[in-house]
Amino acid sequence: MAQPKGLSPVNQILANINAPQFKAATYDITVFGAVADGKTDIKPVLDKVISQCSISGGGQVVIPKGVFYIAGPVVLKSHVNLHFEDGAVLIFSSDEKDYLPAVLTLWEGTELFNYSPLFYAYQCSDIALTGHGKIVGSASKNFAKWRPQRSPEQTTLRQMGGNGTPVYKRVFGEGFHLPPDMIQFFGCKNVLIDGISIEDSPYWVIHPVLCNNVTVQNVTINSMNLNNDGCDPEACTNVLIQHCNFTVGDDGIAIKAGRDQDGWRIGQPTENVIVRNCIFNSKTNGLCIGSEMSAGVRNVYMYNVTIKKCLSAVYFKSNLDRGGFIENIHVSDVHCDSARSAVIRFENNYHGSRGGHYPTKFDGFYIQNISCDHSGEVGIYAVGVQGNPLENIHLKNITVLNTPKDQIVDVANNLTYENVVINGLKVPKPVVTGAMMLHTD
Repeated sequence: MAQPKGLSPVNQILANINAPQFKAATYDITVFGAVADGKTDIKPVLDKVISQCSISGGGQVVIPKGVFYIAGPVVLKSHVNLHFEDGAVLIFSSDEKDYLPAVLTLWEGTELFNYSPLFYAYQCSDIALTGHGKIVGSASKNFAKWRPQRSPEQTTLRQMGGNGTPVYKRVFGEGFHLPPDMIQFFGCKNVLIDGISIEDSPYWVIHPVLCNNVTVQNVTINSMNLNNDGCDPEACTNVLIQHCNFTVGDDGIAIKAGRDQDGWRIGQPTENVIVRNCIFNSKTNGLCIGSEMSAGVRNVYMYNVTIKKCLSAVYFKSNLDRGGFIENIHVSDVHCDSARSAVIRFENNYHGSRGGHYPTKFDGFYIQNISCDHSGEVGIYAVGVQGNPLENIHLKNITVLNTPKDQIVDVANNLTYENVVINGLKVPKPVVTGAMMLHTD
């Protein structure tokens, strides 16, 4: 589909995003002894082959057609493309002990040592997962049954982040119940995830952290477990997500940049992100920024997206603990079949606040050509915080066919409407009283 007019900065971002290149050398894991019987652990063979490929200058480690079983994480190394041939299936163990020893990771925006993500890489360059194989996380047998939300373990980790506890003292993993991500590449550059299908993920599905030059494309996710966000680039620069189809148990896309004091300490914004030509079907939200965004998110372009079912379609969320900023955001050409809450939602007092008062700066949103057949609560929800209004929100060509309430808008400056039509009627810009805007029915 054509690139929206007036988005020349998109080409500037794309110029800095290039898929990694690999040597022509190939390493078929069955040649090294891996057995495709769905029960023999291939981890010792795969670890050896990945290391040999990397040490030899890189290339393609091939998982051929067949069903393979692995008891533990796949740890990628620099210059390695793990390629799945058509018909290849990789099934992960469901035993948490297989994902020890604990590794440095990021869990909901806070650094710690925890169970290894099922695919993990640390400070690598030129790495890839490619092909048309299927990856099965087996999480519904174990990890997905854990309920970390509002648990003492989650509270302890949050407190460690807030107190600045040295990361080496934040040791979780064995005996704890914070499930790992499916794919987390930490501190890497030149990353490609292309063509694979993913099922039954433990937690967030694709989670690049502190990475530069990331491409996620042609990926299919069908994973409805708790907190199964589709793709969450966090503290990353130069990210392209395109031609993906996600059916997930949480947000389709959630762009993040660290949580609270930990995010401020690391201080790496997420910037220069493109999401385009995708289809999302989400138990919660479609296109999101936040809520872990304390180092800031800017220069994001999301367009040509279909959202089938969701809670809110286009959602920007933070709370009074986060600080940071969300700025220079462009969203266009999005269609949502059905949203249970709102089509467009700005929320600066999202649940989960621990009592801080560090409101996030929301400034510079350009949202156009958005349509939705039905929204269960409201068409447009935009609520800032007293003393810290939402700033410079421009809505153009917004159509919502059916919703109980057209808009709820409070504490916002310079919100402009052009051709906003809800329930068949053109919606006027809300009445401004200082930094307060009054909603209409």
